[in-house]
Amino acid sequence: MPRVMGILNVTPDSFSDGGQFSHVDRAIAHGLELRNQGADIVDVGGESTRPGAERVPPAQEQQRVIPVIEALAAEGVTVSIDTMNAETAVAAAKAGASIINDVSGGLADPEMYRTVAETDLFYIAMHWRGHSSEMASLANYTDVVTDVRAELKDRLVEMMVWGINPDRVVLDPGLGFAKSARHNWALLARLDELSSLGCPILIGASRKRFLGKLLPADAAITDRDLATAVISNVAAQAHVWGVRVHDVASTQVALSIYTELQKGKKR
Repeated sequence: MPRVMGILNVTPDSFSDGGQFSHVDRAIAHGLELRNQGADIVDVGGESTRPGAERVPPAQEQQRVIPVIEALAAEGVTVSIDTMNAETAVAAAKAGASIINDVSGGLADPEMYRTVAETDLFYIAMHWRGHSSEMASLANYTDVVTDVRAELKDRLVEMMVWGINPDRVVLDPGLGFAKSARHNWALLARLDELSSLGCPILIGASRKRFLGKLLPADAAITDRDLATAVISNVAAQAHVWGVRVHDVASTQVALSIYTELQKGKKR
């Protein structure tokens, strides 16, 4: 069964929930709610990575996330820090985070791999080709699955050079990051090829634009939660390590269906 990672954006400008949890008390309350709904991990982020988003100074990012991480960790919540900055990763580790979730896969900050090796936290490395302001122009592939697999393999090799334990690495194909809808669907359809790298896989499809294309043009972003839950079920069938979602409750229902079907096969 995949781990469910609940998304907690402590930002004013994230694409689906920007500003909703920018106040510390509200962010903490939502993090606890995600845990109570069944999230195995709460992923706290202080910098939006939506298309066109501007970078946030590490000091401001830390001001947003550290109090939230400290409070959630004190309540026994397993917390990951969603950051591209090594400095923020260190601060988050001291505050109680046990996972570093880096959408740049170590490419945005030359100190990230050193930091991961020194902290020995679990490290989620996403496939990445550039920052949000430029990633749309970088969605060029010969074969997206083959290319993403090769680029993630390169990241793994570099990680090992820095002394990162490969047993503590999770890979993320980076749906929506320098990817078109066609690219995203191809990656989801061929997850076995990514798994052949030997690392666990995280899937982050929640509420992304390519799911919106399945719905009426005027549909609310939260209407994408049904499609997200279905993808969580598909990901479970591919035996991924985890799914990263905004709506934990609907994904838990989808995963419970998967569990019951697996039980049925054994009867």
